[in-house]
Amino acid sequence: MSTTPPVLAAELAQAWADIQRYHPELPDLAAPESLIGESSSACGAELSFERLLHEAVHGIAAARGVRDTSRAGRYHNRRFLAIAEEMGLDHSDEPHASSGFSLVSLNPEAKKRYRPTMERLQRALKAHTAATAADTKRSFRGPAARHGSSGGGVRVKAVCDCGRNVRVVPSVLAQAPIVCGGCMKPFRIPEVALSAAAS
Repeated sequence: MSTTPPVLAAELAQAWADIQRYHPELPDLAAPESLIGESSSACGAELSFERLLHEAVHGIAAARGVRDTSRAGRYHNRRFLAIAEEMGLDHSDEPHASSGFSLVSLNPEAKKRYRPTMERLQRALKAHTAATAADTKRSFRGPAARHGSSGGGVRVKAVCDCGRNVRVVPSVLAQAPIVCGGCMKPFRIPEVALSAAAS
């Protein structure tokens, strides 16, 4: 069950639809809440319209069958940059050694085109931030939140019945089961790992 306020989820979906109006090949956004709470240092930690447009570049790359990243998705190559430029994002510097061309920013034309969308999304993000900040005193938000991350932080080992394991952020596993392809059982975090992450 999603804990994302309906207003923010709706605004994310609407902002994505606004991008699709200019880029019809962009696939639909399956779960707006997937953009909240998980971050990538390569893509930027803060959710914003610029970050949403960055993710849309990946969506168009996927739709075209273009491999736009390497190094487990961290390094954004020139194919990523070419699509980003099509969508109104610029990268003025040489590629970063570890993340490539990931640090893109809106060009003036894109800022003008998407101004109403950005303003609506910004209002929803402010409301979401205020609501979640008030909620942190009453609920456990996981180790990643304690370390100043929006979800891309502490990973623990999750295991399945056949003995395979993966490293995962506990909040990701809490959203929905991750099923092992070998035994078809869900991965679970052993109690020992949970208590170590919580300390």
